[in-house]
Amino acid sequence: MDYLTDPLFLSRLQFAFTTAFHITFPTLTIGLGVYLVVLEGLWLKTGDLTYFRQFRFWSGLFAVNFAVGVVSGIPLEFQFGANWGPFSATVGNFFGQILGFEGTMAFMLESAFLYIMLFGWKRVGPKMHYFATIMVAFAASLSAFWILVANSWMQTPAGGHLAGGIFVVDDYLAAVFSPDLPLAFSHMYVACLEVTLFVVGAVSGIYILLGRHTAFFLRSFKFAAVAALVVAPLQLLVGDLNGQEIGHLQPAKVAAIESHWETNKPGQGAAWHMLAWPDPENERNLFEISVPYGLSLLITHSLTGTVPGLKDFPKEDRPPIVLPFYSFRVMAGVGGIMIAVMAWTLLCWKRGRLTLERAPENKLLYLAWVAMAGGAYLAVVMGWVTREVGRQPWLAYGLIRTSDGHSTNLTAGQVGLSLAGFVLAYTLLSLAFVYFMGKLLRKGPNMEELPPPAHRRLGA
Repeated sequence: MDYLTDPLFLSRLQFAFTTAFHITFPTLTIGLGVYLVVLEGLWLKTGDLTYFRQFRFWSGLFAVNFAVGVVSGIPLEFQFGANWGPFSATVGNFFGQILGFEGTMAFMLESAFLYIMLFGWKRVGPKMHYFATIMVAFAASLSAFWILVANSWMQTPAGGHLAGGIFVVDDYLAAVFSPDLPLAFSHMYVACLEVTLFVVGAVSGIYILLGRHTAFFLRSFKFAAVAALVVAPLQLLVGDLNGQEIGHLQPAKVAAIESHWETNKPGQGAAWHMLAWPDPENERNLFEISVPYGLSLLITHSLTGTVPGLKDFPKEDRPPIVLPFYSFRVMAGVGGIMIAVMAWTLLCWKRGRLTLERAPENKLLYLAWVAMAGGAYLAVVMGWVTREVGRQPWLAYGLIRTSDGHSTNLTAGQVGLSLAGFVLAYTLLSLAFVYFMGKLLRKGPNMEELPPPAHRRLGA
C-alpha cells in the first residue's frame, strides 16, 4: 500500500501528530497546577517569602504552557467532524457530550480562575486567591478526567448498544465509568505529576549549575526529588495494575505489545520478550531475548497463568505489532531509568552533597534530571502510542472499525494539505513557546518581589 495516497492513513497520521504535540502541554499544566497549590499553601501557612516567590516564578511558566496547550488542543476536536464523520455520527450523542463537558466544565472553569490566580493578587484577599489556585488545579484535573472518559470509552465501550447505526445509551454512568477508566486515568494522572516533578527538578538543576539563585532552586530541587521518590514507584505500581487490566479487557493488545504469538499451554508459563524483532507476515519473531515465565507473571501474577497469543485472534482483528512492541519498551525503559535517577539523588543527599555549599558540584546528576525531563515527555507519548495503536483496528474497541469511522469523501491530497498546515502551524507554535519560555527562564525569579499588603503575614 502506498501510504501517502491513502486518506485513512494520512488522517490517522494527522491525528497522531496533533495529539502527540498537544499532550505534552496539558501534562505539565495538570502537574504544575498541583505544585502551585502546594506552594501557595506553604506560603500561607509559614509566611516564608521564598514560597511566595516560588509560586510567582512557576506560575509564569504555567501560564505560557497553558496558553500553548489551549491553542494546540482546539484542532483535535474538529478532526472528529472533518476526518471521522461516520464515527461522530454514530457515537456523537454520547461522545460529543463528553467532549462538551470537558470544554464547559473544565476549560471554562480553569480560564475564569486563571485570571484571578495570575493577576488577582491586588484585587482579592489571600483566601480567595488560594481558592482560585485550587480551582485552576481542579479544573485542569477535571479536563484530564473528561478526556480520559472519552478515550477509555473508545477502549472499552460500555453503557449502551448500536441500533440503526447509532449508539444508544442505556446506562449513562456505565458509559462514563467504562471498565478502562479508573486505572487509565490514574496512570495518566500520576504521569502528569511525574513529568512535572522532573521538569521542576531539571529547571532547578540548571539554575544551580549556572550559580543563579542556588538556595532558591535547591529548595525546589529537593522538593521535586522527595516527591518523585514517591511518585515514580507509584507509577510503576499503577502501570502494573493497568497491564493486568488490559490483559483482561484487551488481550489482543497485550499479545501485540509483547509480540506473543502462541498461547502458552496449561502448566507452562508464557515467556516475556525483553527484545524481539516481530515478523507479522510469518506469525513469529525473528529473534528473541526472553525471560521464562515472565509474561505470565506480569499479566496474571502467576508463573503459569494463561496469556492468549496473537494466533488466537483473526488476522483482521490483530493490532500492528512492531510499533506498540517497541513504544511500550521505550516507555517502560524510561520509567526504570527515572527510578534509578531517584536512587542516585537519594544517595547524593545521604552523602551530604545537596547542601548549599556542595550542591553545584553535582553536574552529572542535574544533567541526568534534564535528560529524564525529556525522557518523561517521551514516555508519555510512547505510552499513548502503545495505547492507541494497540487498540487498532478499532476506533471503539469491538464496536466500530477505524476504516468504517473515516470520512470517505476526503482525498489524500486534502488530508495531506491539512497535515502540512498543522506541521507548519505547530512548528511556529513551538518556536513561540521556546521564545516566551526562554524569556521567562532567562529572567528568573524576582527575589525582591513582595506580596501585596493583604497577603502578608504579621511577623513574616
